[in-house]
Parts: sequence; structure tokens; C-alpha cells
Amino acid sequence: MRKLRNTLYIFTEDAYLTRDGENIVVRAKDNELGRIPFITLESIFSFSYAGASTSCMEACLERGISLAFFSPRGKFAARVCGSTSGNILLRHRQYEIASDPVTSLDVAKNFIIGKIYNSRWVLERALRDHSLRINAEKVSATSGYLKSILSNIQNADSIDSLRGLEGKAAASYFGVFDQLILNDDSAFKFTGRNRRPPKDPVNAMLSLFYSVLTADCTSAVEGVGLDSCLGFMHTDKPGRKSLSLDLVEELRPIMVDRFIFTSINNRIVKSSDFIYRETGEVLLSAAGRKRLFSAWQNRKKQEITHPYLKEKIPWGLVPHIQAQLLAGWIREDLDTYPSFLWK
Repeated sequence: MRKLRNTLYIFTEDAYLTRDGENIVVRAKDNELGRIPFITLESIFSFSYAGASTSCMEACLERGISLAFFSPRGKFAARVCGSTSGNILLRHRQYEIASDPVTSLDVAKNFIIGKIYNSRWVLERALRDHSLRINAEKVSATSGYLKSILSNIQNADSIDSLRGLEGKAAASYFGVFDQLILNDDSAFKFTGRNRRPPKDPVNAMLSLFYSVLTADCTSAVEGVGLDSCLGFMHTDKPGRKSLSLDLVEELRPIMVDRFIFTSINNRIVKSSDFIYRETGEVLLSAAGRKRLFSAWQNRKKQEITHPYLKEKIPWGLVPHIQAQLLAGWIREDLDTYPSFLWK
């Protein structure tokens, strides 16, 4: 079983990453800010313009450490990738499935079943725990609507019709998203999903952590030898990690959305943690990012029982387990890809 190690987050804007033997060293100007043994790290997320040395990047690649770069304000910039790993026969089978509209539709349905099921569970959990503080009738009606879409997914006869059902489900889910925000600070009022750029604090957090989770999914699918750019639901596009986006669909409600709700409702993040630009873009401040990523790292360490394997694992390993199961289905070791259905 793969073990979950630590993730290193770099928030100092002029920080530069270098290597000293078996340690990664973080420097800013002439000062050493810290050094961490490579062996303790699972991944590195750098929110700095300065970047990293070639030696540092090479060391990360050799040790299987994911290294991703973001702007200081949280926009994804790049991810360091090494030589392709894994079995060429596995990737060849992946290409065959992607070119077969029937088989690719079957696995795409499982991704969306997972997404809608988990979105509905988020609503049901809110009804169970906070029925007196939310519009229970509205949330319950939305949950019922998502259930009806779940029953229609298996009858979808094309990727386009599946995307249509997914779009309706997402619109309905985000239509009651604001009900789950119990913090009465008006800064966290949610009126709908927006991005590129996000125009309110909730969307700023969603966009950032969706990107972080996608980077984790990319590491997961590439770690089992799959091509992260060739998906079954998301279309091919230069630079797009389509398979990672497929995998992230079912995990977003339970890994990111619930994390954002908890962070707002428990006041881990405050309205003062956001920067409002003249362009309308809203960004997390440095203090807000540090606090949220500390909470995110703690969240990844919490243990759950995997619904398919029936084994206890940390939340942070979920993308890796799902990638292994997906590879198993592609190799025909499994009859179907088991969606991550959490409750």
C-alpha cells in the first residue's frame, strides 16, 4: 500500500528551491528559510515567481515527488514532468478505450455517477446536521432532483447527452450551494459558480483547491502509468490533463466542497483574507492561503474507510487508490471502474 507523506507548500513570493544532497533547500535572497529531506515529501506546491533549480527538479523527478508551480495569487502555472513511466501496453489499451465511443461512455458514466452521488450526499449531510439552519425544503428538493438524474445516467446514449445531464445536475447543486454556508459574513455570499477569474471569495477558494486536487489526480494517474492527457469524458485539448479532470469529477464534492464549507463555517478563513482587484478578480491573501493549506494538509491525513476496498486510508491517498482501480479496469482485472461513492 502506498504511504502518504507530507506536502510542502511554499508561499514566500521570492522563494527559490535548490538541492543540497538529500535535502530540498528553500532560499529567499541570501537567506535560507528552511531545508526538508526529500524522503519525507509526497509533493511540493510552490506559490513563487522564482522557481527551482534544475538539480532540485531532477531530484524530485527521481524520487517521484510531484512539483507544481502556481503564481503567488494561486493561479496554476506548470507542473514538472519526467520521462513517461508504466507499461506501454496499459497506455495502448487506454488509447483503444478512448477511441471506442461505447466503452469510453461506460466509464465516463461512472465518473459522473460518482460526482452526482457525492454531491447529493453533501446535501443530505447538511439536511441531517443543519436542517433548522437551512432551507431544508429547497435542499431536499435538489437532492431529489439529483437522485432522478442518477437514475437517468445509465440511459445516456452519448457523451454529449451525459454531459447534458451532468450540466443540469451541477446547476441544480450550485443553486443551493449557498444554503450550506452557515457563516453569516456577507463576504461569503454565493450566487453561482464563476471562474477565470473568480469574482467572490467562495469561488476563489473553489478554483484554487480544484486546481490543487487536479494536480494530485495528475500525479496519481501518471504514477500508475496512464496518460493524464487522454480522457474518456473530457475532450482532448493541447495542455489539458483530460484524464485527471475525469478522475477529479467524483472527488470534488467530498474533498474540496466540504473542505470549503468547513473552512468558512468554522471561521478558519475570514473575509479579511481576500484581496479584491479592480478587474473584479478576488484572490486569497498570503495569510489566508497559509491557514487554508495548513487545514488542507491536516484534512488529507484524516483516515476514512474506502467504500470499495473496505480498508482504512488517509483522504490524501484517495486519488491514488482511484487511479489504481482505473488502471485495473483498463487492464481488465476489474469488470468495471468502481466510482468513489462516499457516505
